[in-house]
Amino acid sequence: MSHILVPGSSIDMPWLKETGHLILWRQSLRCARRFADLIATPFGLSIMASAVDPRTRKRVLRVIFVSLLLDLVSFTFILPLFPKLLEFYRNAEVPEDGSEPQTKTLLASVLGYLNAYKAAFARPIDSRYDIVLLGGALGSLFSLLQAIASPIIGHLSDKYGRRTALLASMAGNILSVLLWVMAVDFRTFLASRIVGGLSEGNVQLATAIATDISDASSRGSTMALIGACFSIAFTFGPALGAWLSSIATVAANPFATAAGVSLALIVTETVYLYFCLPETLPALTGGTKPTEAKKTQPTPTPTSIKRTNSHTLLNTTHFLFLLFFSGMEFSLPFMTWDLFRYTSSHNGRLLGYVGLVASILQGGVTRRLHPLLSVRIGVGACLVAFALLARVQTVGGLYLAATCLAATSATVVTGLNALSSFEASEGERGGKLGVLRSWGQLGRGLGPVLFTSVYWWAGRETAYVMGSVGMAGVAAMAVGGLRTPPGSVKTKVGKEGDKKEL
Repeated sequence: MSHILVPGSSIDMPWLKETGHLILWRQSLRCARRFADLIATPFGLSIMASAVDPRTRKRVLRVIFVSLLLDLVSFTFILPLFPKLLEFYRNAEVPEDGSEPQTKTLLASVLGYLNAYKAAFARPIDSRYDIVLLGGALGSLFSLLQAIASPIIGHLSDKYGRRTALLASMAGNILSVLLWVMAVDFRTFLASRIVGGLSEGNVQLATAIATDISDASSRGSTMALIGACFSIAFTFGPALGAWLSSIATVAANPFATAAGVSLALIVTETVYLYFCLPETLPALTGGTKPTEAKKTQPTPTPTSIKRTNSHTLLNTTHFLFLLFFSGMEFSLPFMTWDLFRYTSSHNGRLLGYVGLVASILQGGVTRRLHPLLSVRIGVGACLVAFALLARVQTVGGLYLAATCLAATSATVVTGLNALSSFEASEGERGGKLGVLRSWGQLGRGLGPVLFTSVYWWAGRETAYVMGSVGMAGVAAMAVGGLRTPPGSVKTKVGKEGDKKEL
């Protein structure tokens, strides 16, 4: 899950209504479909696992792409709505003008703890950041719940199958969005976020399915398909959500229109998966008949794979990377306000630019890179972004740093997922990828709180310099610790069976 979107930021994107952006949206969908067709063909995937029929493989990849795009567009609807949505609940349950008696609601208690936290800082924090901080806290809660649920979902998919686990996850997602549709008070909305955090498994299961139907030499390009879904959805989903929120249908819940469309997308995705997605777990599908398998070769076991990188190293790299990266992305709206007095529409354009560049890189560059090289390039770009943001004084410098962040968004997590899949056998991929995601979500949950605390205590330059030092440590791990799995390089057979790297 790393893209430059801040759950608590105020992002209003009226520019979506302009004809040019609508045309760009339609063109991006057409390009995305062509990209999915390309990467799903034997040419795009090179040599694939012999147990998967090419036509089945192409169909499964299309299902992954379409379903994940629907899921992520629905997921991103709510991100730009957090400020207005939480302000709506605050005005209803904790009015500031004192015109109504304040009852001891859950939201009142949460805001009380938030004010106590703000009072601990040496620098005064403007009250306009209250809603942003509350939105960030909800985003951290979602990530921490994902850290708990991801390994469980992954292990269940290894035992009962990817399709079964994914449909169960979708049932939880439907309940989560349904609660949002019905959320006329903060308590119901919070329940919606909790259910969503504990049930969301589409991304990690799509990753596991992608590894089931690809071999080592093509896995990086297959993972890029998932990354492209992220970039496309995070570029346009928030803008669509902001536009839908302007359409009032239910007085008690002004955001019911956006929630209703989100629910429709999730239901559509679930029905589509039910009818179109086959089971891909090798233990349940089998490339050969059981009787033939017994005669020809022993059944593989999880211990039969030779590991190049330990999962401990991969998980630690993922955790530390997202710890610093998510802290930086959460602090961006604060920094742009302090330096350039950016409004929500300015921040929306900035984040839209990041998503658009990341989409282009995913489709044209990342899928051609070796996963380890992808990780190293992305971490290096993030280190440069930290250094630039520590001293940036111009809008040009800001957008240069944003370009580096787009490169990071397009590469690192995609590469780490691919590397982790190389170190797992068929029967444990779901669990291992779930644990990797769990550590990443833990970093994403803790990063914003830790980074913004340093930002307010010591100032922008100190915070970003410390982030640079941390990311330099991650870069050292990526360069000095991680190694290239033998099966991950595209090879051709030379004389006497020798293999040469392309």
